[in-house]
Order: sequence, then C-alpha cells, then structure tokens
Amino acid sequence: MGRVGLSRSIWGLHGTCGADCRVRDPPSGTAWLQMKAWFSESGQRVEVFIPSRRWFRPLMGRCCQACTPRSWDGFYHAHLSSLGFCSATWVTEEDTRYRGWLVRRICCILAVGSWKVLTNTPGDLLERVCSNKRVQDVAASQACSCRRDSKFQQQCKEKVLGILARIQAPLCFPMLRLCCWALLRFLSRLFLSVQLHRGQLEMVLRAARTPSVPLVFLSTHKSQVDGLLLSFLLFSQGLGVPRVMVGNLTCSPRLRALLSCLGAVFLPTRMEQALSDQDGELPAAVLASYVEEVLRSQQPLVVFLEEPCALWHLSVPARAWLAPLYRAVRDGAVPDILLVPVGIAYDQTPDRFCRDGAHGAQPLSLGACLWAACRALCRCFGCARVDLAQPFSLQEFVAQSLTCWSSTGKPLEELLPTILGVPQPVYSRADGPEHRMITSSEAEEETMVTKLGLHALSDAIACSAVTAVGITSALLLHKHRKCVRLSQLMADFAWLLEETLLRQHDVSFSGQLRALVLHSLTLLRAHLTLYHLAPLGDIMVVVKDSAETQWELSRHSAQLVPVFASEAVGACAIRALLLELLPFVGEAPCPSGITFSEDELYHKILALLQLLPPSLLGLKPCQPLDCQSQDVLDKLTLCGLLETEEEGEHCLCDVSSRRCSRTLPWTDLDFSDSDSDDNHRKRCFRICEPKDSPGFLLFFCHLLSPVLATYVRAVAFLEQNSWPQPEAMCACALQQFLAEEDGLECPTWSLVLSTLQSFKNIGVLKEMPSPLGPLLHLVQPFSSSEGQGKLRAFLEQFMQL
Repeated sequence: MGRVGLSRSIWGLHGTCGADCRVRDPPSGTAWLQMKAWFSESGQRVEVFIPSRRWFRPLMGRCCQACTPRSWDGFYHAHLSSLGFCSATWVTEEDTRYRGWLVRRICCILAVGSWKVLTNTPGDLLERVCSNKRVQDVAASQACSCRRDSKFQQQCKEKVLGILARIQAPLCFPMLRLCCWALLRFLSRLFLSVQLHRGQLEMVLRAARTPSVPLVFLSTHKSQVDGLLLSFLLFSQGLGVPRVMVGNLTCSPRLRALLSCLGAVFLPTRMEQALSDQDGELPAAVLASYVEEVLRSQQPLVVFLEEPCALWHLSVPARAWLAPLYRAVRDGAVPDILLVPVGIAYDQTPDRFCRDGAHGAQPLSLGACLWAACRALCRCFGCARVDLAQPFSLQEFVAQSLTCWSSTGKPLEELLPTILGVPQPVYSRADGPEHRMITSSEAEEETMVTKLGLHALSDAIACSAVTAVGITSALLLHKHRKCVRLSQLMADFAWLLEETLLRQHDVSFSGQLRALVLHSLTLLRAHLTLYHLAPLGDIMVVVKDSAETQWELSRHSAQLVPVFASEAVGACAIRALLLELLPFVGEAPCPSGITFSEDELYHKILALLQLLPPSLLGLKPCQPLDCQSQDVLDKLTLCGLLETEEEGEHCLCDVSSRRCSRTLPWTDLDFSDSDSDDNHRKRCFRICEPKDSPGFLLFFCHLLSPVLATYVRAVAFLEQNSWPQPEAMCACALQQFLAEEDGLECPTWSLVLSTLQSFKNIGVLKEMPSPLGPLLHLVQPFSSSEGQGKLRAFLEQFMQL
C-alpha cells in the first residue's frame, strides 16, 4: 500500500471506472444541462456533463406562498428552469458587437466597455437631502433653534454634505470599467467558473422592467469578496451598477474612497450602536433620505443580511439598512420595492475572515487587499455559484404580516419546566402567544424589520446551492470519521446527492461522479491522507485526527443542515426517546420495531425546535412551531424512518409519565363523522430504517452534533464565568473558552452567537437593563451545579456521539 498525492498521481487513476450520475432538467425542458468544469491543475479544460439517474435539477428560490401569495406567480414561468447555466467569467467575442481575430484577443475589454450604466445618483442629491423635512427637523432640534434663516440653512447644508461624503460618492465611470476588467480577469483566475442560472436571471430582468419599482438584493455573506462579485455580476448581466451596502467592514481612507466611487455605501459613524433612536440622529436621517433618493432613481441596492464570521444570524448593520427600506414604503416615498434574496456558494471561501470574530479587526488597507489578492491567485478555490430567488413585493409582505400574525406555537419560556423536571401546565397545540398587538410605531418597525430580515435570510439560505465539497465533508465527518475507500465514498456521494435533489435543493456542480469526488478531495487535501491500494486498484481516504480538520469539515458540512433540518431534528428526537428507553444506545444499530406515540415524538421535536434558532436550521420564521413539528413527523415518514400505525395495533414503548385512567378504554372512542384532531384515532410511529439507506438515522443525528456539542460545552462556561456582564463581553469570553477546549485559534463565531441566543430564548440567561447598557444575568436555577447538570442532561439526550 503506497501513499499517493492529490495531484497527478490521483488524476492518473481516473480512467473510465466510476459511475456516471447525470442530473436532468425538470420535464418541462427538453435540453440537457451542460456545464464546463476545470479539474486539472495543468489548466486543461475538460467538458463534462451532468449526472443521469433520472434525477431532475430543481429551480430553487420560489417566494413564500403564505407571506406573499400574489408574488408567487409573478415573473415566473415553468420554461425558465430549462434555460440552463452560464459562467459569468467566461467572455468570448459573442459577448461583443464585433468579430475577428483581434476581437478574440481583446474581447474582455470590449465587453466591459459595452456594459451599460442604467441609472446614477441624481446630480442635485445634496439639495434633495437638505430639503427633506426629517433632515431639517433633526438638524433644527440638535441646534436648539427653530429659526430657518440663511445661516441655519448653510450650517445644515455643510453638516449634510459631510455626512453624505462619509456615506457615498458619485460613480467614477473610467475607474468602474477599469476595475471591472481587472475583476473579470481576477475572478477567472480565482475560480474555475462562476455559475449563474439563466432562468433565475431572466426572472430578475423581468422584475427590473417594472416601472417605478426598484430592486433590492438581500444576500447571504460568505466572504469579503461577495460585494465585488455581486456588483460585477449585476453590472455584467444588464442590471446596472448596484449600490452595495457595506456593514462593519473597517477600511482605510484610500480603500474607502475607491470602494465609494465603485458603488459602495457605508453606514454613518456609530450607526449600528444606535438603532433604537435613529430618527433622533442627523446621520440616520440623512441616510434614510439618501436611501429614498436612490430608490426613486431605481438604482439596484445590495444588502448583506449576515456577516462572514457569523453566518445564519441577522446582523446589526442589516437591520440598519432594512429599516430605511421599510420606512420608504410605509411613508409612500416609493410605491413598492421588489426584494430578491440571493444565495452564494463557494467550494472554498476566498478568504479566511470567517475565522475571525466580529471584534478587534484592524482597518483594512488597499495594500493589504492587493497582497491578499496576489496570494489568492496562487491557489484554486474551485467553483462559485450565485442563485437569485424569485422577487417578492415588500408592500405585500408588510400588509400580509400586519393582517395575519401567525402564532408561534408553545411559548419558549415553557421549556424551562421540561429542563428542570418540574410540573408544567398542559399545553394545547392551538395555543398561541398572548401578546400579539403592537403598542407603538417604533415597536412595529423593529418587529417588521426583524421579521423581514429573518424571512429574507431564510429564503436566501434555502436557494443556496450545495457544493460537492459540502457533501464530501459531511460524509467524512458524520458517516466515515476515520477512513473510507474511494469506491464507497463515491457510492455514498451519489446517495446523498440524490437525497439532496429529492428535497428540492440544487447542487453547484456537474460532471462525472469520480471526477467530482476527486475534485472535492483535492480541495480538502490539507486535512486528508490518501493511500493507493494496489491489489484492489482503489484509494483509501484517511481523515486526519486534529481539531483543525474537524473544524474545517464541520464548516463545509453545515451547508447540508438547511437541506436535512427537519430530518435531523426528528432523528435527534428519536434518539432522545430511545435513550430513555434503552440506556445504552450508543453506536449500536437502530432497534427496529419500537413504536412511539405521536405525542411523545411531537413534544420531543417541539422541545428541540424551541432550543435551536430557526435561522440556524434554515426554517421559515413565518411558520408556527407546532406546524414545523408536524412537518418533521411527515418528512420522517416520507423518507422511510417512521411507519405510521394506529394506536392499539401494537404495544407501545411509552416512556413518558402518564396518570392512570379510571375510565374504560372504549369510553374515549368517538364514532362521529368529524375530521378534527380531537376525534380521530391517535397515530403511532414505528422505527424502521430504509433498506437502501443504511445508517440514515445516525447520519441525521450527527448533522446537529457540532451545534449541540457547543451548547453542552457552554454549560461549563456558565459555572466559570462571572455574572452579570454585557453580551459582547460574554460572547468574547465564551469564544475564548471554547478555543481553549478545542485547541483552535478562533472557533466559529456563529456557534457562539447561536449558543447565547438559545440560552436567552429558553430562559437560562436573562437580559436586564442597567445604566451602562443591557447586561446578561444567569437565572437562579442554573447558578447551582444541580441546575447545570439538568441542563447538560437535557442537551446531551439529543446529541449523537
């Protein structure tokens, strides 16, 4: 057995062995999808075709039918799914108006020069902002004078001019085209391809032709390159130059000036720390007025909903950017806004900013960016994929939310009695939250902005494609932890690919199965060791035993959590019930034939849904928890992990405590024709693992293990930390505590934020006001070792080791 490298030695084993797995378009299209991928380090282009087992590639990104029913059919047609893909970085002479030998040599320059800047900032922007009533009122209140003389107007104009200069700058067209040409060359070297679905693009182009209605793109944020990438894509595809809203990125003056003339818009100083009184601040009023003018001019806007270091969490700057959009529609500044969720997927993120926290960052300079770009060109980051979801109306979303407040099921505070093991009140599924009325316009705005941001983030995550590296990492982390043969890894890759497509989630790759798996192993080569098994002609893939490897695989495999969130939650609930029934489940095969009642599974699933933030699972926040619990049961039945039975057919393994009934068993039967939930016979579910998917249950249990393991380790942090303290200081201390345990320089910041959010939601931590700001207090029952032990036991019941 000899050790082989991940370059030419492995590629020489490609040959003709290995299955072809082809994915087709939906039946409405007749053409096969065809994509170009580059897997060879020598630069040779290999044209590969999409897999074929009668799998269909879904068109993702349909808007929410509950929150925006009228937008469901807008700008969408069934034939859009058959238009295929294009690579935004692949420019030929066909993208220009000219032909010939010389054109083929300078086609990139000619293409960039032909891109149109549809709209620009109005020339009288300063006068429009100064004449805004809100800006004038705020300036007058700060000056403690109500006189509107010429001196006051001049002072107000100077203040507004200074704030506008810090927020934005006019577009510089020569610099814009020069940077776009350089960015085209840079992206073509950085990625093998930047894929964009033509059907999604056509859908957005139709929305852009709506008169007097601007477009706002609400995007996920995986890397600091995302802003340049989206700006380049929208400009190159005929959507104009967008205004990209920059969040917490601290830039040097030179870099800030360069980004501003390319379309970047920055928050005013300390804007993100004063969200509660934005209308009382002049910078906030100027920003709101500027956003209204940009929307009137129909310039597209790009807002990032999260930070690269804290994925799946609605960031504070995102709230600050969404608030002016909501006010513009509410106050009638624009008739409507079309929102387009955007999902971005990378085989490998082009930077390492996701390893850093949201604090202590040095200002980013222009020289540092150029040096990082030069270093990035020495590596291959695989492929990139940008997905544009179906546009939906902000006005319709607000109107629907105000008239139809959905219930959230069981209040989260009622989870505390379950954790502490004390009696709790009887809960009905139909019960909703008691406080649904909004008491003030400020609370209404804050609630609406939060709901809009979380819903758009959920839509953007749902439309993001799954990468080949994500599938391979999930298999190596959750199914084959030590080692696996390449042939077995390929079979499991095809199985997981099929399960992903069946759940209406697209993938960002195409090609022969063996080439795809080897491509993923190449990108993960720093964490793997490969050995050539000469007698068998196979390859042994050995996972390195290090904390860095576990962190890297966990980061990539997190892409599959939104895909299999319902199945993972249900599998962890089954595991908790089995743990109560069989004390030593461990890694043993799942005992088949055990039957649980629907109520037992329902309450375990509901408890786990209350514990985990919806954004972490990629679930829609508009759906009540009781409906989500029922969906989990239905999906477990569909995937074959549960079989439905009627109560009384088999003996139940009921592990919950119940009162002895003094009534006869047949007195509870109902013979009426009603179809209500209270009249039909209770269902039971029997565990049965599918024959074609061995280890299905354990794999789903392992998907949530990184999150639950972080929660369990955070219980020890509660005992060692001093309380109370500010949330930012608590997050930094928790991150340092987890880093010492894992041996990592900086663990995932998003898991730290998820832990604190979950602990606050279930009542372990409580936020209390103080003169120095809100402080986190540890609730009294969990200040003792007994309460912490109960919390740890509650968390560990769902975790598969």
